[in-house]
Amino acid sequence: MGDGGSGGDPLNNGQSPGTLLGKLLRIDVESGVQPYKVPPDNPFLLSAGYLPEIWALGLRNPWRFSFDRGTGDLYIGDVGQGAVEEIDVQPAGSPGGQNYGWNIMEGAGCFNGAACNPAGLTLPVATYDHSQGCSITGGMVYRGAAFPALQGIYFYGDFCSGRIWGLRENGAGWETAVLPVPGNPPMNIATFGEDEEGSVYVANYANGDLLKILSP
Repeated sequence: MGDGGSGGDPLNNGQSPGTLLGKLLRIDVESGVQPYKVPPDNPFLLSAGYLPEIWALGLRNPWRFSFDRGTGDLYIGDVGQGAVEEIDVQPAGSPGGQNYGWNIMEGAGCFNGAACNPAGLTLPVATYDHSQGCSITGGMVYRGAAFPALQGIYFYGDFCSGRIWGLRENGAGWETAVLPVPGNPPMNIATFGEDEEGSVYVANYANGDLLKILSP
């Protein structure tokens, strides 16, 4: 859920435990309970003041999140306010409860340059500033068999600049790089998707094209 609008989250929805805004929610829609059931192992179920649906907090405008089908890890593309876009990663074994920082922080820095305390916050694994784009579109991890060199790479992009990045963990941390797009067509990257074989696709809002990511 986004933080509800208005620049800088003036109502502090991202950090407020009493609203669903600015949060990642975890609900069970297949239990038969109407409108849904809250899983009994949600992290804030017994925490006073917290809505039980909350799985993680501190998000501004998560535009596309996905699970890596190979590991179960969760990747979130969170749109920044005016300076920084970010990717957050939650390992598959996590019990939840992460605080991704908004509006204390934007990306890996304090929001608007104000002093802040990042203790207890989960920082992004990758960021980029607005010299490279203006609105992140979270993507997918490649798990196809056709291009072994792409295995485990998380692809994400920017709606404004059309850039596409590849992100992966290298053992010592996370590395990311802008990927070449043949012909450099104008692109407004609205979403990513995957097929049953694990191939990754990009939707270009600029012209309606659906593009498939291939290994060079």
